Amino acid sequence: MAAQTKIAIVTGGSRGLGKDMATSIALKGIDVILTYRSNEADALQTVQSIKAIGQKAVAIQLDMTDSTSIDRFVQQVLESLQTNWNTDRFDFLVNNAGMGATVPFLEVTEAMFTDFLNVHFKGIYFLTQKFVPYINEGGRIINISSGTTRFAHPGYSVYASMKGAIETFTKYLAKELGPKGIGANVVAPGPVETDFNNAAIRTNPQMKAALSSLTPLGRVGAANDIGSVVAFLCTDDARWINGQRIEVSGGINV
Repeated sequence: MAAQTKIAIVTGGSRGLGKDMATSIALKGIDVILTYRSNEADALQTVQSIKAIGQKAVAIQLDMTDSTSIDRFVQQVLESLQTNWNTDRFDFLVNNAGMGATVPFLEVTEAMFTDFLNVHFKGIYFLTQKFVPYINEGGRIINISSGTTRFAHPGYSVYASMKGAIETFTKYLAKELGPKGIGANVVAPGPVETDFNNAAIRTNPQMKAALSSLTPLGRVGAANDIGSVVAFLCTDDARWINGQRIEVSGGINV
């Protein structure tokens, strides 16, 4: 009897880092459910890329700024699992969906703080909690953090604070979900040239040059520098990595 195909959920998997995570995971022979906030066209394009690899893929809308939408999303995922895979379980949860803004501490508003809290911490906390009963033994949770929890970059006080909370949360996931056979790790990218945060690095040659100079390898990251590491954590080769923060930054500020 053939082994059951494994399934990963990648939030924010329609573009940028999430798209590369989703396609890299598919290249490992894993099917993918990915989410998008507003750009359905990009999400469907990513679905087609994964299908071209030979894996199943589905895109479902999810707005992490609205924590009341999480229950509905979980229900949609369970329906999709039943329809497309004839199961109510999956193997890997990649909490990647995020938002970016470079805002000096003195200019941060309470509304902005609340949006970052919902997207980068509260939403992930409760989405993960609601999904745990459906994660197979041997499954893993991979939370995406940031190099800015290790080194300070002006304008990232809110973003990095929420990511710091996620890193602590991940250790507790590893500790408390271990008896269920579920592992949890953090992947923390350094500066990456994508359209994240209004393509801040891609559209600013001075910023890109400055960040590149801080890295021993002399460049900023690309999306496929990150996705391959997330995909590795979804394989059996990574089975003994648990409760860890893996920084994928080219050694910036080492």
